[in-house]
Amino acid sequence: MDIKVSHCFILVDDHEKALGFYRDVLGFEVRNDVSFEGMRWVTVVPPSQPELQITIETVDSNPEASPEDKDKQADLLAKGMLRGLVFTTDDVDAAFEHIRASGAEVLEEPTDQPYGVRDCAFRDPAGNMIRLNQPKRADRLK
Repeated sequence: MDIKVSHCFILVDDHEKALGFYRDVLGFEVRNDVSFEGMRWVTVVPPSQPELQITIETVDSNPEASPEDKDKQADLLAKGMLRGLVFTTDDVDAAFEHIRASGAEVLEEPTDQPYGVRDCAFRDPAGNMIRLNQPKRADRLK
């Protein structure tokens, strides 16, 4: 049996601001942009991993959520308390400089972590934490 992640979801407060980050800064391609009954789902894919679709949605995108649940989600998003996404790159330092130059909020500059990666962190425009990591080369582990 082969099971893979095909979709993941990230909550934002504004689709256009999110596209400014995921499409224009990270270089992801917009796969779908669907509006239905006042809701909108935008799906982006990393060009090097087109089988993974990241759905950008707002608190209003879930018709099953109660108004109270939507308010709680919006509060957690505003506080930056929702978990974000972790990406892998072959050059975390170059990616860091590119993203920092866009004006994204830096949470952590590139750092060699004791768990075997060099990584950095940003917030997307909605406040989600976005980490980029680069596995350490074998010669860097010595």
